[in-house]
This record gives sequence, C-alpha cells and structure tokens, in this order.
Amino acid sequence: MFKVFRKWWKYFTAKANRGFERGADPAVQLEQALAEAQGQHKRLKEQAANVIANQKQSELRLNAKLTELTKLNGNARQALIMASDAAKAGDAAHAAQYESAAETIANQLIQVEKDVEGLKAMVLDATQASDQAKAAVKQNSRLLQQKLAEKNKLLSQLDQAKMQEELNKAMGQLNETVGDDVPTLNEVQQKIEARYAKAKATSELNEGSVETSILEVEQATANVEAQSRLSQLRAELGLDAGAPTAAPAPSVEQARPASS
Repeated sequence: MFKVFRKWWKYFTAKANRGFERGADPAVQLEQALAEAQGQHKRLKEQAANVIANQKQSELRLNAKLTELTKLNGNARQALIMASDAAKAGDAAHAAQYESAAETIANQLIQVEKDVEGLKAMVLDATQASDQAKAAVKQNSRLLQQKLAEKNKLLSQLDQAKMQEELNKAMGQLNETVGDDVPTLNEVQQKIEARYAKAKATSELNEGSVETSILEVEQATANVEAQSRLSQLRAELGLDAGAPTAAPAPSVEQARPASS
C-alpha cells in the first residue's frame, strides 16, 4: 500500500511540476536562476576567504616561530659563551648554571624547530588551498559574467518572441470570424469586389443597349430642328447676308456621347 501511495505521490508531483513549468513566466525563472547563481558565487567567495585567512594565520604563526627560533639560537649561544667564560674564570658554580640554562634553551630550540617544520608544511598546504580557492572564485566570476550576458540575450529573445506571438495572433484574427455580427476582412473584401464587378457588368450592358441608340438618334434630330428654326429666324430678321454660315447639323455618330 505504501509503495502504491508513493508512486501516486511521485506522479502527481511530476504532473504539478509540468503544469507549473508550462504556466511559469520565463523572465521570472531567468531572474531566479541568475539570483541562485549569484548566491552560489557569494558563498564560494566566503569559503575562499576562509581558506585564504587560514593561510594568512599559518604564515603569521610560522613567522612568529621563526622569530622565536632565532631568539632561542641567540640565547643558547650566549649561554654557552657565558658558561665558557665562567669556567675560564674558575667560577664553576656559574659555569654549571649557564650550562644548565643552555641545555634548557636547547630543548626549547628543538621543540620550536619541530613546530617550525610542522608550520612550514601547514603553510604549504594552506597556500595550495588558497591558490585553488582564488582560481575557483575567478573562474566562477567569469561564468557569472557570461550568465549575465546570456540573461540580457535571452530577455531580448523573449521580448522578440512575445512580439512575434502578438503579431501572429493579430494576423490570425484577420482571417478568423470575430463574431456572429462582425464580418471578417476577407468577407468585406469579397463583398466589395462582387459589387464592383456587378456595377462594371451593368455599365458594359448599358453601352450597347437599344435604348441608348434611340436616345442618341433623338438628340441628333433635336439638334437638326434647332438649326432649321434658327435659319428661319435669321431670314425673318433679314440677317442672312451678314450672318455667318450656319454650322452643319451634326450626324448621328457625332451626336453620340462618348462612352464612359
């Protein structure tokens, strides 16, 4: 039963993650990824700082031991010289004291020399670790800069993708039905073209019809009658001698108006 429950839990978790990935904003996810990378870089710098600090502390301890070693060497030498001078002067008591002091200093010197050797090895290891930490921080910093540049590039591509999606959506709406009471652009275009074609066809039919020819003949006849009436009026008024010659009546072909 527990295994079945665990399988169902994994299934629903995967399904929820898939739904989340589909609905998530890429820009927000990009900011989250970059923030995580910056956090990792910060933690790496802190760890590197601790490693470098350990190296510095080891160096300080080594330098202090080297200073102590130099001082003990000087003290041991001085104790031996003083013991020798006391022995030459016949002062056996002081000579023994100086010899004892030199021996004590020699024991301290041996221990400090061991400490120095141990610190040298420690400083060597700390230096290697410090160099590795510095190199890791430098490399991670370079990667972080690349991610920042990649972020700007991806954001630009995301903006272009959104613009293209909006353009595709707008272009798709031009060819789709907006609503039951709103025609599409293609429907309006077809309607206008149909009206224009019908009007053009009607005009062509009217140009060659019998009614048009009859109208042209009647207009030509009216022009002839008008010219005859004008000639009679000139004769009654005695204007025939000085009147200009009347223009000939236009023929039927001349009186026909130009076709549109």
